[in-house]
This record gives sequence, C-alpha cells and structure tokens, in this order.
Amino acid sequence: MTKRALITGVSGQDGSYLAELLMSKGYEVHGMVRRSSSLNRGRIDHLFNAGREGSSRVHQLHYGDLTDASSVNRLLREIKPDEIYNLGAQSHVKVSFDVPEYTTETAGVGTLRLLEAIRESGLTPKFYQAGSSEMFGKVVEIPQKETTPFYPRSPYAVAKMYGHWITVNYREAYGMFACNGILFNHESPRRGEAFVTRKITRGVAAIKLGLAKTLSLGNLEAKRDWGFAKDYVEAMWRMLQQPKPDDYVIATGETHTVREFCELAFGHVGLDWEKHVTVDPRYFRPTEVDVLIGDASKAKRVLGWEPTVRFADLVKLMVDADLEAMKKEAR
Repeated sequence: MTKRALITGVSGQDGSYLAELLMSKGYEVHGMVRRSSSLNRGRIDHLFNAGREGSSRVHQLHYGDLTDASSVNRLLREIKPDEIYNLGAQSHVKVSFDVPEYTTETAGVGTLRLLEAIRESGLTPKFYQAGSSEMFGKVVEIPQKETTPFYPRSPYAVAKMYGHWITVNYREAYGMFACNGILFNHESPRRGEAFVTRKITRGVAAIKLGLAKTLSLGNLEAKRDWGFAKDYVEAMWRMLQQPKPDDYVIATGETHTVREFCELAFGHVGLDWEKHVTVDPRYFRPTEVDVLIGDASKAKRVLGWEPTVRFADLVKLMVDADLEAMKKEAR
C-alpha cells in the first residue's frame, strides 16, 4: 500500500529534499504552499512539473497556511495523510525580531493548529515537528543533547520551543505518534540566500567572477554545528519509522565559527577572505547565540543515522554550486 505524506513548507530547502526522499521511497507526496503574488517554487519545480505530466511521483501541491486553521483542517480531510512533516515557518532568526508575532503564529501556534486538526479529524498520522538548535540559545551545557534545558534567545527560538512542548504534550495527552527533531544548522545549495552560509557562498562566487568586491557580514565569532540538509531529512523520515515516537537531536558534533566558514569558502577559490569581508553591525542580533554543538549519539544508536558530509566538504559543495549558478546567470 502506497504511503501518503503531507509536507508543510515543501518549497523550502528541507521540504524539497524531503519530498525527493519520500518519492524515491514510493510515497504519494502532498505539499502545502502559501498563496502569494510571486511563485517561490524554484526548489520544487522539477518535482511539481513531473507530477503535472502524469508521473505518480508528485500528487499535488495545495494552498494552505499555518496561520489559518480552516485551511489546515481542510487539507487533512482531503489528503488523509499517513505521515505529516511540519517544516513550515518563518525561519530566519534575525527577521524574527522584526516580525515576532508572525514568527510565533507560524513556528509556534501553527504547530498547535496542525496537532489540533489531527486530534479533531480522528485520523492517526505520524507527525514530525521541525525543532531547532536555536532553542538551546544561551547554552547551559556543551554539547547539547535531548535532555539539555532550553534557553531561547530570539522570538523564533521561543516559538520553536512552544512547538516542541505542545508536540510532547499532544503525544502524552492523546497518545499521538508525534516526534520532535531538534536539528542543528543544516545547509545546502538550496539554502535561502538571506542565511549567512549561503550569503557567504554567493558572495564568494560574485567576487571570484568579478561581479562584486566586498561581502558584509555580522558576528564572525558565532559558532555553529553545520551539517548537510540532505542528510538531515533522512533523519526526519527515520524518526517516523520507529515503533515508538520520541525526540532526537540531529547534529554533526563539530562546531565552527562564521570566520572559519569564510576562510574555507574564499580559500576554495584561491581568495583571501580578509581582503573582501567587512563587518556590519546591522547584521548583529539583539541577543546572540554564541555556540551550538550537538550530541546526536541517541539518533545514531536508535535511528542508525550518521552525517555523511562533513564541514569542509559542505562548504566546497555550496561554493561550487553558487559559482556554477552565477556563471549561468551572467551568461
């Protein structure tokens, strides 16, 4: 019997990789997208178009919004999914300080709307909630694991923390198969251009091709645990294949500074980063998260999951992809 999955945030980095993974496993994939004046579907065009031409790989994209309970309820009734992956949210940490209410509505209350829609529908899908290492914030221990207390430092992190605990609550109160994935930073050539890693790799490509001379960044000393997004969606899927629901940290166990990312990215194309990078205070957060490093030993033990792409290879992969893309744009 073909499994049916619903992915919120399907047009994002993680959603597109997850859709590809599920299709490769024979799923019927449904994606929820927000209605907007411009179509932001570059990451999933190859999947959506294939479905329109009659392939069973993609069933349908549906308009819906995590801020609108009626659309969420309608989609559950129509699709009757076996698995739900809640990846939709306003996910930019710095932007969450500018739009805290909207961030909370999508990343926090949106999770509640989905869980309540499941409860009221009488359906029993397995549910995945996309948590974030940002919930650890001002960390109280190093490395961070599933039992590490949260100390969120942004509206985004606070909203994600609500999404995490409401998922635990519905699991315990109603016996739902609901899992939290506490994913540390994960990147790829599909990462949004406003995020620092992609900002760096696009900047490197532009400078190498003579299209720019400098790159402005914020805090170069922030330390993050960076992995490859394609590895991390595999972990999401594995969580929902277990006999019992649980929560898992997904990370590489290594931490690197933004400065190190710059050194590797510029060095990969033979440039000295210090000659091109400037620090702009506008990009600093009101409250900073200084260091994140995850302990994914539980995921390795229970899920059999391990990262396959390490930091240096990830940086090179992203730089090469942006160089090629920018060459095409220039042509």
